[in-house]
Amino acid sequence: MGTLRQSGLLAGEALKRAFVARARALGFDSVRIARPDAIPLAPERLRAWLAEGRHGAMEWMAETAERRSDPRTLWPEVRSVILLGLNYGPSGDPLAALGLKDHGAISVYARNRDYHDVIKGKLKEAAGLLAAKGGADVKVFVDTAPVMEKPLAQAAGLGWQGKHTVLVSREFGSWLFLGAIFTTADLPADAPERDRCGSCRRCLDICPTDAFPAPYQLDARRCISYLTIEHKGHIPEDLRRGIGNRIFGCDDCLAVCPWNKFAQTAREARLVQRDDLAALPLDALARLDDPAFRARFAGTPIKRTGRDRFVRNVLIAIGNSGDRRLAEEAERLLDDPSPLVRAMAVWALSRLAPEEIARHASGRRRREEDGEVRAEWDRALAASGAAP
Repeated sequence: MGTLRQSGLLAGEALKRAFVARARALGFDSVRIARPDAIPLAPERLRAWLAEGRHGAMEWMAETAERRSDPRTLWPEVRSVILLGLNYGPSGDPLAALGLKDHGAISVYARNRDYHDVIKGKLKEAAGLLAAKGGADVKVFVDTAPVMEKPLAQAAGLGWQGKHTVLVSREFGSWLFLGAIFTTADLPADAPERDRCGSCRRCLDICPTDAFPAPYQLDARRCISYLTIEHKGHIPEDLRRGIGNRIFGCDDCLAVCPWNKFAQTAREARLVQRDDLAALPLDALARLDDPAFRARFAGTPIKRTGRDRFVRNVLIAIGNSGDRRLAEEAERLLDDPSPLVRAMAVWALSRLAPEEIARHASGRRRREEDGEVRAEWDRALAASGAAP
């Protein structure tokens, strides 16, 4: 310690206090610290989840499982894991857009700037104090590295993983973005948070696609957020109706949590929801080509899905709208270059104007080279009573 005092460096509780003050000055709403060995049960739970195939097509989850299960495997030198939360609570009802059937509902987290960009800059600034004041090495992570942020956040006391597997905070409800800083600094750890869900099942019961096989278990293959954001292929037919008009993500299980009575509106301006992204007209979205899509959603998380997957989602919402006027948007996309789009155009048209399917199938079904699109035509024709 003599060397530290002579050099002006901080350590232990003093360094922790200085860091917390800096992090809060940068806008972080919660700051807690966990030991790198604080989640001993996580590896087995992760292996079981992967063995069930509940990660869907997210192969990177399996490929990084070993590094993901223990912070020390990812970085052997780590001595403390700092978990930071940034509140993105909405100012109004996050589910209000679900009642606008001719509009597409966007998840609250995507209604402004991409949180990765917002948080990473703040994390780097905060981590700089550990290097300057503590002489420590650091690594920062925002949902892009094999780090189990939610179990670590519970171990650090930020909140607990609810029955919907998402972190719940006594102060901010369901609305916390998480970032992590790994450091060689030996900082005092905080006490873990306990589970406070009790007998409540609201998050489980509201799920439109039954994505929770049991409390605290999520099957991503049935999760609307996974299907509309991560899933790159055709969305299974039996799940489409449950998607409703959700075109990017889903907030149902988060929004109904009783702990949201303590939630607060986001303070960070770049995370305050933009009204123009809460509910978007489906007809306008269906007409987006790739350049228009990129321009419309530049800087938001929506851009990363790409135009084809996004319009696939829009067509599912159109098919669920019950609005016959939107059938012309589906008709126009029957010849789209993307098979993802063509297939969902067939499905949407079959839902809104089944009597038109046979006429539109003429020639198109025979010329179609994509097997999934042909199968969509066959199902639509059979449902309408016409022979394939």
